[in-house]
Amino acid sequence: MYKSLFIDLLRKNIKDMLTQNLGYPRIGGQRQLKKASEQYWAGKIDLNELNSVAHKIKEDNWQTQLDAGIDLIPCNDFSFYDQMLDMSMLLGVIPQRYLPISAVKTNSEIDLYFAMARGYQKDGLDITAMEMTKWLDTNYHYIVPEFRAKQTFSLSSEKVFNEYNMAKQLLGKKAKPVLVGPVSYLLLGKEKEEGFERIDLIKELVPVYIEIINRLKQEGATWIQLDEPCLALDLSKTTKEAFELAYCAIANRVSGVKLLVATYFEALLDNAQLAVSLPVSALHVDLVRAPEQLEEVLALIPDYLQLSVGVVDGRNVWKNDYEKSLQLINKAVEKLGSNRIIITPSCSLIHSPIDLDLETTIDPEIKNWMAFAKQKLNEVAELKQIAEGNQQLLLSNKEAIASRRSSRKAHKQVIKDRVAAITEEYATRESAFPVRQQLHRERFNLPAFPTTTIGSFPQTDDVRRLRARHKKGELTLEQYEKAIEQATIDAIRWQEEIGIDVLVHGEFERNDMVEYFGEQLDGFLFTKNGWVQSYGSRCVKPPVIYGDVSRPADITVRWSKFAAAQTDKPMKGMLTGPVTMLQWSFVRDDQPREATTNQIALAIRDEVVALEQAGIGIIQIDEAAIREGLPLRKAKRPHYLDWAVKAFRITAGGVEDKTQIHTHMCYSEFNDIIKHIAAMDADVITIETSRSQMELLLAFAHFEYPNEIGPGVYDIHSPRVPGVDEMVSLLAKAADLLPAQNLWVNPDCGLKTRKWPETKAALKNMVAAARQARELIGTERII
Repeated sequence: MYKSLFIDLLRKNIKDMLTQNLGYPRIGGQRQLKKASEQYWAGKIDLNELNSVAHKIKEDNWQTQLDAGIDLIPCNDFSFYDQMLDMSMLLGVIPQRYLPISAVKTNSEIDLYFAMARGYQKDGLDITAMEMTKWLDTNYHYIVPEFRAKQTFSLSSEKVFNEYNMAKQLLGKKAKPVLVGPVSYLLLGKEKEEGFERIDLIKELVPVYIEIINRLKQEGATWIQLDEPCLALDLSKTTKEAFELAYCAIANRVSGVKLLVATYFEALLDNAQLAVSLPVSALHVDLVRAPEQLEEVLALIPDYLQLSVGVVDGRNVWKNDYEKSLQLINKAVEKLGSNRIIITPSCSLIHSPIDLDLETTIDPEIKNWMAFAKQKLNEVAELKQIAEGNQQLLLSNKEAIASRRSSRKAHKQVIKDRVAAITEEYATRESAFPVRQQLHRERFNLPAFPTTTIGSFPQTDDVRRLRARHKKGELTLEQYEKAIEQATIDAIRWQEEIGIDVLVHGEFERNDMVEYFGEQLDGFLFTKNGWVQSYGSRCVKPPVIYGDVSRPADITVRWSKFAAAQTDKPMKGMLTGPVTMLQWSFVRDDQPREATTNQIALAIRDEVVALEQAGIGIIQIDEAAIREGLPLRKAKRPHYLDWAVKAFRITAGGVEDKTQIHTHMCYSEFNDIIKHIAAMDADVITIETSRSQMELLLAFAHFEYPNEIGPGVYDIHSPRVPGVDEMVSLLAKAADLLPAQNLWVNPDCGLKTRKWPETKAALKNMVAAARQARELIGTERII
């Protein structure tokens, strides 16, 4: 009965075509939030100053969207660290280990919040951070909720209400609170005890959502957005029932406010009937990633439901092709009428840089093909105007799209021909791993549990100032390189001093692991202010792949040779792999991703061969993002994994057996792709395992992974310094799961974002832990 009444009410409240946005970047145009957060963590500013910066960012964001003419403008999309952590605070899902922090009188709610994200090591407390992983198939990281069998939920934070009331003052009824939906919140978390499934907590969770929604309604909210990206995943029968239970319960207890369920990053497919049947006011679908789903959704959609059509790409930088978008919009209008359509970006614009107008050095021809978050808002508004009859706006858009399609800057036949000539030989090492492993042990003569790091060392203020002064012309190239050489020598001497076995040069000459390579490859361009949030205060400036990719000259050989000449120990050459280059760039959308990846793979292959010829015996080709690129639907994964693995093998396929190839992957679940990880045939793989307490190694153990592996023994995303015993315990767990003679000892990831004091203390403990492991576990590396 209640569902029928709810649907009748929806039919009466549908008005004219709307526009909306799902979320906006929260870092600030000059990364103000990053800087303020880090100052707060360092004790240089107080909470009032931090909140003042946040207040200004929120107001600027809302005003920008208001000026663009957006009808429904998100609030509570701002976060000091991560939206999933915000939901954990709102719902009272705080792991027990953090409760002592609240007892420290000087701490506020936000100190508890940051401790959950970053760990806490003061006031006599030593508490590890919560686990962090990638948000679906993006490079954005979120803090993973932790659930217990008897988990309770309660309304425990005022943030969402405070932010709505702040937004309401500027936006009025346009203010639309955003929450992570209840089912996705559970699915994207993790059980911390055995004997229950987190989705079974839905009955305990939903009453708190009802309380939150009703309070927002009382505060004046007319629309509320519930993000349910998991509706685009493969779902079990139990999970589908959880969606029905949750939203029917909400509909039964909530009235007078419109709920919009947002899905993105993939088609609904077999979940389409479920999605359109939820008793809500509107459903958002991603028609950039999956335009083909529109017909099925239109065939199933009931006559009371509004449809939010995500036609402007929220995850890339290319100007919208209005003609293509209008075909989708018009098809939806023809079926439903304009009053049931909401024009929208495909997903939150948090994944886009903020403002193209800030870029003054991009080639004007290429810049005319691009749009950042601010410009995408204008595209949404213009698409509505065109759909309502303003055809003039189409003309300049058509010219930009035609220019890109025919540009010689983007299209180079010689590169396309080289990719077309790739054979299986390109992707095959001369001998199998056991033969190579024997050669490597004879060549490098490393001890059991050999120690190394993932590549980068702290990018200090001094190093950043050097780079900035060189770019401004205040330092000559010779002066700049002399200073970088000294930083490299210092890092090498320190590694030798503490006893690390395989050294790295520290990467002081590099700004970012993708940007550095892209700057020296044809087909890439770089922005000055194109920052996006990766996690917390970590911002990255992804390259833009605008055309066919090639390597005109050596990239890393000069610095690798210099570093190797400073020591008798093995020195790793450090490269970024092709899939990671693809995933962490804004990639072309005018050709298959596989084709672009193969172009990058050939360029990296040329660099690998050049390093080997320069005498570098160990070469690391990082593929940190290979799992990140995995399609969300299982049926689409085999094709991706085939070409992604082949691309890695192409990069390594040109070297001799005596050269040891390493790779690194971070924050990945490997169970369902472990055979493909093995098929990459890297001699050594290093992975993140410390936050999961070596849990990720289970996949390698069950598979009987044949090659060598370095499970990370400490979390580099937290400032806390783990003790020797803690690391020895992790190594013992690893040795219980995998052959000890195949284990390496290393941090979870690169150390670029850390400070030197904590880095030095942690690495000294790591070397001591490796030495203890050799004594306690007592294995020898067999030669």
